[in-house]
Amino acid sequence: MKLREAPPRMATGAFILHSGLQKLRGDDATAEMIHGLACGAYPVFKKLSPQQFLRMLSIGEMTTGALLLAPIVPTALAGAALTGFSGALLGLYARTPGMREPGSVFPTQEGIALAKDSWMFGIGLGLLADAAVERCPQH
Repeated sequence: MKLREAPPRMATGAFILHSGLQKLRGDDATAEMIHGLACGAYPVFKKLSPQQFLRMLSIGEMTTGALLLAPIVPTALAGAALTGFSGALLGLYARTPGMREPGSVFPTQEGIALAKDSWMFGIGLGLLADAAVERCPQH
């Protein structure tokens, strides 16, 4: 990991890891709420119980956070994990009614919590771009 990559990796990694740890201890009401939101955007998750979904999400968040925090993980892998994870969250933002102002990409008050995932998506793309430049012999 290059020094310039450390701040975005550490900030996003710590945030995502903490979120995953919190979800690991989630109660039934939390599981049902998050599962219901996810199923609205991604119907495939209806096959899982709310607790199964919350555990899967928790493990995914902890894994993504750990990949970002571990300096031995290549930037391309960390960037791909963050881009994929945040891209799925942005899909949730885009597909859930009431999250955006009508006819706009800008969030409603209810959508702000999901709209912030655009920053993580940008950081992930930045990490991927940095890894691509490093591979290019003319950088």
